[in-house]
Amino acid sequence: MIRVEQVEWAAKQTLICPIRDAVFIQEQNVAVELEWDGLDAQCIQLLLLNGDEAIGTARMTINGKIGRMAVLREHRGCGGGKLLLSKMIRIAREAPLTDVVLDAQVRAISFYQPFGFEVVSGLFMDAGIEHRKMRLLLTT
Repeated sequence: MIRVEQVEWAAKQTLICPIRDAVFIQEQNVAVELEWDGLDAQCIQLLLLNGDEAIGTARMTINGKIGRMAVLREHRGCGGGKLLLSKMIRIAREAPLTDVVLDAQVRAISFYQPFGFEVVSGLFMDAGIEHRKMRLLLTT
């Protein structure tokens, strides 16, 4: 059964790091020093689990910037990314934040749009990958 848990970085970094390493560093060729920016301990961390196996992760800064969303390649397409993002949006609403932002890889913009995210910037490069900033207003 796939589920999402909010976790503490200190307790679960040994499960989170290999996922981000596989997806960002190995698969997408993000430089190690860019991936490990020193902000993780200050962020809300989510872990996507399939039974006891960690298969995905995401984080959000205290001011509402979602990032480091990653699902292991062999587990993509099963709805795990949607579960991660839905949970992060719920946490942001409960905070309560008025909006959340993220820097979406251009190829992933269509993933975020059904959640209500809108593109709010031009194209920019981050870690050698094309991105655009997206924003979701949380006012209801």
